[in-house]
Amino acid sequence: MLNLSYLLLGACAGIFGGFLGVGGGIIIIPVLVLIYGLTQHEAQGTSLAAMVPPITLLAAMRYYQSGNVKVAEAIFIAMGFVLGGLIGAHIVQYLPDAALKKVFGVALLGLAVKMLLS
Repeated sequence: MLNLSYLLLGACAGIFGGFLGVGGGIIIIPVLVLIYGLTQHEAQGTSLAAMVPPITLLAAMRYYQSGNVKVAEAIFIAMGFVLGGLIGAHIVQYLPDAALKKVFGVALLGLAVKMLLS
């Protein structure tokens, strides 16, 4: 039953990801923390690991097929993301879980307010 619930979580995140370009940070991580009881660190790591194949392969291909991918820009963003992701993943290991959870919540709230006001 647990595997089915994870599958449903992935499906919901996939629908939101394909529709709005979001999923890991907004759907998967809060659910893993609040419902499944993972630590913030575990949820973020699990979400990142789960998103590698479907995001880079299937969803991005569909956007590309529709002419909605700026390839050169995506390559440079990916290069920066590799370095930034490595640095961020290293630094976050030294941050207490409670502090990371608060930083995550504030970041989501700040983005939500910015989107609503623009």
